[in-house]
Amino acid sequence: MRFGYCERLDAGFWAEPLNAVTNAAFLIAGFAALWLWRRHGRGEAVTLALILLVLTIGIGSFLFHTMPDGWTLAADVVPIQLFAFGYFAFALRRFLGASPAVTAAGTLAFFGVALALSWAGRAVLPPIMAGSAGYAAFLLGLFGIAAALPRRPELGRVRRLVSLAGLAFAVSLTWRSTDGALCGALPIGTHWLWHLLNALVLYCLLRAALPGREAVRGAEAGPTSPGR
Repeated sequence: MRFGYCERLDAGFWAEPLNAVTNAAFLIAGFAALWLWRRHGRGEAVTLALILLVLTIGIGSFLFHTMPDGWTLAADVVPIQLFAFGYFAFALRRFLGASPAVTAAGTLAFFGVALALSWAGRAVLPPIMAGSAGYAAFLLGLFGIAAALPRRPELGRVRRLVSLAGLAFAVSLTWRSTDGALCGALPIGTHWLWHLLNALVLYCLLRAALPGREAVRGAEAGPTSPGR
């Protein structure tokens, strides 16, 4: 696994066909969410920014898995980090009702946890698994948000979507972590499953950020007139 992934055995553009083409799942997730954002007519700039980040993740990851280099690595990693920490701040503010100060402090603490787990993973895990350690913070963040959501009926849909995202990410992170270990038994690797499952994760999170059907129907119906 000289080039970092089981599938890549040389420096060719299409040396990682599965790792490359499965990035289309991010584009599908992003455009599906964009369609909902426009259709609902209640789109906000912050949710649009999150959707655009998902589209950027698909493009950046495709570039990295076809032309692995320093700048394509940045194009792959930076949008992922921006989405993860940006969504955490969004969730604190929107779902949990945190103040701007608490949102900033909480996001900074979350960033610190991610750095600490990344450092610890590189210190104790085998090199082929160490790169996944920092993502464990995102898994904790998803389940933490789902558990912290107030038990209000209007947040039930959000809780289900964030919980589903957490479960899908747990499976996704497992496949990412075992890509190198399974090279001998599975030459195509498992990193492409990380892409497919993460597209589901991101779509669930975008759906949680968008208004639900009941909210949309209520907005379309307008205020009800008092009974006679």
